[in-house]
Amino acid sequence: MILFGELHNNSIAHWLQLVMARDLAVRGPLVMGAEMIEADDQSALDRYLHGEVDQAGLDTLARLWKNHRTDYAPLVDFAKERGLPFIACNVPRRYARAVNKGGFAALDTVATAERALMAPLPIAFDPTLPRYVAMLEMMEGHGTPQMVMAQALKDATMAHFIAQHAKAGARFLHFNGSYHSDYHESIGWYLRRARSDLRQFTIATVTQEQLRTLDAEHIGKADVILCVDAAVPGSH
Repeated sequence: MILFGELHNNSIAHWLQLVMARDLAVRGPLVMGAEMIEADDQSALDRYLHGEVDQAGLDTLARLWKNHRTDYAPLVDFAKERGLPFIACNVPRRYARAVNKGGFAALDTVATAERALMAPLPIAFDPTLPRYVAMLEMMEGHGTPQMVMAQALKDATMAHFIAQHAKAGARFLHFNGSYHSDYHESIGWYLRRARSDLRQFTIATVTQEQLRTLDAEHIGKADVILCVDAAVPGSH
């Protein structure tokens, strides 16, 4: 289980994601998945992977990120070319917004059929995890506990779909913002609860003005830390 943490506008990270996918695909069975596509768009994504709709059709049917064509389409197209599964792992944004406003209680009225689009309820939640505490600190008083719960819902849902689609003897390569996997927390915390048998490997992407030594704030973020020159232009 490889959690490739990216900075969403970092062109070097996006390029290396594709390089890694290509390399892993020749080493054995591979499943791919991403934060950037939501669970209720899985059917549209599958139709694209199977050649039933073209890119324009996928654009119409799914709520793709604005940088999908430049940064994520190459990954999806690689899966399509190789016949690999690509899993839409994120919770539909409407539920994250609801939790951001009303906490986990906002999910109580979600219809049974819709609950298949997220991690099983009730969502386990530990607000003392350092990454969640740091989220509130970064907001400098403007964050709320509900905002952290919405983040946890995303983490739990991504872990849920990874665990659900992980196959014996195969690697699962998942693309997500680094904050969702830094310090082996967030997605990793939920994955350990759902599938303690999975071996996790994490990558974090950081940027620095100088590249001679890793800044202290980044030490320990992941098993491998991809340090990119801050002067490299963003992808969008």
